[in-house]
Amino acid sequence: MFIRKSVLPLTLFLTAPALLQAQKAPIQITADLSDAPRKLYHAEIDVPVKPGPVSLTTPKWIPGNHRPTGPVDDITGVVFTANGQTLPWRRDDTDLYQFHVTVPAGVTTLHAHLDCIVTARVSQKLAVLEWEKLLLYPANTPVKEIAVQPSVTVPEGWGIGTALTPTDGYDPQHPKGGTTHFAATNVEQLQDSPVITGEYFHEFALAPEVTPKHFIDVVADAPEDAELRPTLLTQLSNLVRETGAAYNSRHYNVYHFLLTLSDVAGGEGLEHGQSSDNGVGEKGFSDDAHQLAEADLLSHEFTHSWNGKYRRPYNLYQTDFAKMQEGSLLWVYEGMTQYLGNVLAARSGLKNQAQYRDMLAMSAANLDYKPGREWRSTEDTAIAASILRGGNPAWSNWKRGQDYYQEGELFWLDADTLIRQKTENKKSLTDFLHIFLAQGGNTGPSILTYNRDELIRDLNQVLPYDWATFMHERIDNPNPHADLSGIERGGYKLVFTDKPSVSERTMAMAGGPRRGGLNVWYSLGLRVSAEGVISDVRWSGPADKAKLAPGQKIIAVDGRVFSADALKAAIKNAKGKTEPIHFILQSDTFVTLADIDYHDGERYPSLVRVEGTPAYLDDITKPLTTPEKAPATTAKSE
Repeated sequence: MFIRKSVLPLTLFLTAPALLQAQKAPIQITADLSDAPRKLYHAEIDVPVKPGPVSLTTPKWIPGNHRPTGPVDDITGVVFTANGQTLPWRRDDTDLYQFHVTVPAGVTTLHAHLDCIVTARVSQKLAVLEWEKLLLYPANTPVKEIAVQPSVTVPEGWGIGTALTPTDGYDPQHPKGGTTHFAATNVEQLQDSPVITGEYFHEFALAPEVTPKHFIDVVADAPEDAELRPTLLTQLSNLVRETGAAYNSRHYNVYHFLLTLSDVAGGEGLEHGQSSDNGVGEKGFSDDAHQLAEADLLSHEFTHSWNGKYRRPYNLYQTDFAKMQEGSLLWVYEGMTQYLGNVLAARSGLKNQAQYRDMLAMSAANLDYKPGREWRSTEDTAIAASILRGGNPAWSNWKRGQDYYQEGELFWLDADTLIRQKTENKKSLTDFLHIFLAQGGNTGPSILTYNRDELIRDLNQVLPYDWATFMHERIDNPNPHADLSGIERGGYKLVFTDKPSVSERTMAMAGGPRRGGLNVWYSLGLRVSAEGVISDVRWSGPADKAKLAPGQKIIAVDGRVFSADALKAAIKNAKGKTEPIHFILQSDTFVTLADIDYHDGERYPSLVRVEGTPAYLDDITKPLTTPEKAPATTAKSE
């Protein structure tokens, strides 16, 4: 064992130059998605090599995920061959993503076959390929220096959507399936160029007068769902135009919104430089009501082409997918994108200004009623990003999650309104974006890193101010309350009313992300499913003080069998009275009683206008361009 550890680093040191020299020719990879309906992908890979020990790897730290989510545990059926002979291989003892192979004399190409078990983002009618599922390339080498030429095989008749450049005349308007070949690129760019494919496929051109060209590629489980509404296509064309005005640059040669519409394949929102992987339910964009819950998805991921893919935090970007991505600046990468994605959704018509304010109120209230902020700073949610996503919702309000998204949104709204206030609305965050995101002018896909010092310098070019302290107080320090200054400076105030906002009711009726749950977070301090199961209890809230716990099931409330209506009625009836609300609860195999001492009625967040103050919030969400009007449509087509 000690001998193996002492020899291995020397072996890697000797093999890397040989692989680099051999890399004058690109790796050839064919991704075979023909078995996607059976939850299997396959790959045939030819790697240029020289004789001797070779180390190959699959990706570990995936850009955009900010976590080591490389699917090495799902990669199976690995076989290496050369000149018709099967070669033995051995996995590295400490880096489990690496495979070691000894190449025989006279061999210049090492062939690898591998399969990947895929249980998400596939259905009987469509599939999504994020290339880390099938990539295999020389280890310990900057990925942008590794040339690769990809091909993709799909079932007969299926269409393909991707930002990769086809070299064999593939016509997206007449998909035929089979194998499509693409121009050579490098491993860094290939991993950044996902593919969607499906039986029900359509590609639509957007804002045809804008260069570079923009498209939305759609696959769906039902043929009618792949026919996007004319209204949505108009809004997306407006989005393309709005980004030009907001960011004053483009950092891609072509851009493809990749959209999957499926109740089976799962949701997704993952940014890439020249495309984005977006997955929603089958009816996610079928009408205005369903669209509201997803309104900022496409604008958010599109914005990442500038903020995240082109301008990237210096410690998040790594030249090798094996190295850890440090997340301390994710409140910029994701937080600013959260802000701009919602603003652009409003400017382009994907949602209206009132809906923007309703959604902002819901997000701000959620942050303000998150007690974990008393001990954990926004920066710490970013630094710890790779261990905070997902997990059990129990006590998540005390633990906190990846709050740098929504915290960052409020931070950048604060900065935007501050600039507007101090310049009498003559300047705004847009002036900063023209400096920060447009550095270098229009480019192809590229990466330009930054640090906090640059953010401060660029902001000072727009408005001289103590931005270092501004950031430190809001980002580095724990704050018991959310940053509501941008909302208040923008001419509005966060309040609570006894009825949900129009937008909250719309999303509930459309069965959006909050499907089936009850909003009693700001009253009792509970998150409850439609079946009465408690998923989270607000720390120090009324339910917490009554010793309720996540995982309990509400059997009855005030003598009535649990239902959403019974719980709401109990909250209403207790308003202004002294009698507590009585609960019968099931905990595992036990039944317990609890009384919640709460008497303030139902509470739902909303923004109200503060008369006599500048309405910067409305100015922010006005279009910067002249929006194209959606064509008149019938109710059926809408």
